[in-house]
Amino acid sequence: MSAPSPGAAIAAPGSTSDAAPPPGWLTRQRERWLDWRNRVLASRAFQRRAAAFALTRPIARARARAVFDLVAGFVYSQVLWACVRLRLFDQLADGPQDPDALAARCDLSPEAMQRLLAAAVSLRLLECRAHGRIGLGVLGAPLVGNEGICAMVEHHAALYADLADPLALLRGERCDPALAQYWPYAGTPQPDALAAERVAAYSALMSASQPLVADEILDAYPLQRHRVLMDVGGGEGRFLAVAALRAPHLKLMLFDLPAVAARARERLARLGLDARVEVHGGDFFADALPRGADVISLVRVVHDHDDARVMTLLRHVHAALPPGGTLVLGEPMAGTPGAEPMGDAYFGFYLLAMGRGRPRTVAELERLLVAAGFVDVRLRRTAIPLQAQVLVARAG
Repeated sequence: MSAPSPGAAIAAPGSTSDAAPPPGWLTRQRERWLDWRNRVLASRAFQRRAAAFALTRPIARARARAVFDLVAGFVYSQVLWACVRLRLFDQLADGPQDPDALAARCDLSPEAMQRLLAAAVSLRLLECRAHGRIGLGVLGAPLVGNEGICAMVEHHAALYADLADPLALLRGERCDPALAQYWPYAGTPQPDALAAERVAAYSALMSASQPLVADEILDAYPLQRHRVLMDVGGGEGRFLAVAALRAPHLKLMLFDLPAVAARARERLARLGLDARVEVHGGDFFADALPRGADVISLVRVVHDHDDARVMTLLRHVHAALPPGGTLVLGEPMAGTPGAEPMGDAYFGFYLLAMGRGRPRTVAELERLLVAAGFVDVRLRRTAIPLQAQVLVARAG
């Protein structure tokens, strides 16, 4: 259904080159061309000529900028983090302001504020306006009042701490990763025994960020033809709340860890949905899921876990659905065209720091779904696949 990920061409551990078929003529020619290209690009003399020649100068500059952005990316992220922590975007929502006034409100010296503002302007988060004032830029304006994105940006302080020594993380030498502490269910053998205070922070973050993907998923797969939706790993019920507005006839069910389910009951009751929703607490790896739903959703759940645990979860979902029932799986996926670094670079290292899980391609997820008994697996396009893609499958 989809092209294999680039990693599929890498030999599996323990395999030998003798087991692989000999490359064809086109493959050999492509490999020779790539080797020649890399020798040329590594030549300092070629780099100087490319930068000086009018036709190749724009390409040389763009590639130099791309390499520099990789070096400076951490600084850029810290500029964004500082702006979010200072609530600069919300402060500028009503129009441009004087830098000195911003400095006073943010408890920064005028010099420090000018340095931050200049950095944010260069990143298009802010813009210079008339009379020396500062206003929102094209990348900063969408963050005004955006609870989900701002919460995720602030949360990334934990990831930055874990990536201070990426080699130690890769070698498993970090004994106290901040993200593993933040997501306690990822590493504990009894997640259903987690106390309320252990689940509060991550449940609130997931609730804040859920609207980023809920509309994408429900636009890709409307629920009007279904009767009962169960959101497995549904957190505080934010996805169900959006689904309830989209399909007022739907009955709703939620399944999550007992301490998280308690938070969901409170939130859904405050929204006036307690008469429409059943909330169940348990461990979806160890416990059977409740029956009764004709559609089950897994929203940003699967990529948190390794293949064996995912298979257990998918089989439990399959058992809970009636024949022909529908599974809707929505999450960011590796190999997404135009967003490849999101899957393998960002989520690859985020989930490594978290301690479990990995990003998967559409093809890898399809294989897991088929192995669990699902049929007719289809990819539903979303407007912003960077945030989530959607796979829909039927219980065979």
